[in-house]
Amino acid sequence: MRAPFPTKTLLAMTILASAYAPGAMAQVVGESGPNIKLFSSSKDVLALIDKVKAERKEGQPLIATPILTLAPYRASLEYRAAKAPAALHETEAEMMYVIEGTGTIVTGGKLVDEKRNNPENLSGTDISGGSAQAISKGDFLIVPQNTPHQIAPGGGAPIILMTLHVPRKTQ
Repeated sequence: MRAPFPTKTLLAMTILASAYAPGAMAQVVGESGPNIKLFSSSKDVLALIDKVKAERKEGQPLIATPILTLAPYRASLEYRAAKAPAALHETEAEMMYVIEGTGTIVTGGKLVDEKRNNPENLSGTDISGGSAQAISKGDFLIVPQNTPHQIAPGGGAPIILMTLHVPRKTQ
């Protein structure tokens, strides 16, 4: 049986996010609605992992689902069974926590076959000239905005991440 997901990790990442975008914690008071979820237990996270495993289609490198949401923040569970396209977020940093598995993240360099997904995000088939870093269960990392990044699972097993997109503070 898997160990429970450390719920204090979500709190720590929320505190880090509020430091990056001051005033974010003040939004919590009185917030409610269908697009707001402020708590997920370790049992909830383990159920999400089982859900995305079951929903993933053969050959699909990545499947993601929300864990917590409070605009403009979103914490997602990412189940990465294979190397997915590289990404670059122009308006937000991305904090990550490795829930299960091992892999490699490549950051920096240049996107190969760059294309625009939407007004704030670019993708590519790969990264040229980036720096590789091994990652494993329990690791935390942050990818600054405007930084190409790509994750590949290692050891023949998926890597499962909790990611938190942190929008740049606007004046």
